[in-house]
Order: sequence, then structure tokens, then C-alpha cells
Amino acid sequence: QVQLVESGGGLVQAGGSLRLSCAASGRTFSSYAMGWFRQTPGKEREFVSTISWNGGSTYYADSVKGRFTISRDNAKKTVYLQMNSLKPEDTAVYYCAAGSSMARTPSYYNYWGQGTQVTVSS
Repeated sequence: QVQLVESGGGLVQAGGSLRLSCAASGRTFSSYAMGWFRQTPGKEREFVSTISWNGGSTYYADSVKGRFTISRDNAKKTVYLQMNSLKPEDTAVYYCAAGSSMARTPSYYNYWGQGTQVTVSS
């Protein structure tokens, strides 16, 4: 079992930066691939980024490529999402997830955090 808690969300102006953190509890965190998803009211959960268990592989949605960076620190049991050049379209609740492999669909992830709100003003 893995418990995930996101933090770092907030209100930022367009063009600004924000770093999200996802802290995990559980002794097997290092064995999981991690992912970030986001969701707005009335829309399906959207893939943002994923990272392999050892951090050796990463993948990004086209909408955030070049602006967002995913990383992890297994010693701290934490995964990060550095978000730069934020746009109003990035406004959403951001969720951290853990799964057995890197994937772009929510169904491949077994554990989810509660989400953290990111609001980008124009």
C-alpha cells in the first residue's frame, strides 16, 4: 500500500513557475513508476507526465513538453513536477499517481493522491 500526498499548488500569474511535490508513504515506493495527471470540472483526467521507478525515463504530454519537468528522489520518497511558463490552460487539479509501469492512462495506476489545485491567472 502507498499513500500519496500532493502539495505546492496555488495561484500564479501566466508566465510564472510552480513546483508540485508528491510525498509517499510505504516501503516499496522505489519500485513504482510515478505519474502526474490533471483534471478540470466536467473534463476527463488528462495525462501530464510520467517517470520510471529509477528516474531513468520520462515522458510528457505535448501540451506541457518543454515547460514541465518531472523528477523523483527515492531517498525522500518524493516525486516533483516543476512547472515553468505557466498558461491559464494549465489551471486544474493536479494528481500524483503510482503504478507498476509508465503509462499515459489513469487505469494503469494503482494509487492516487488527493490532488492539489493549480490556478494560473491571465
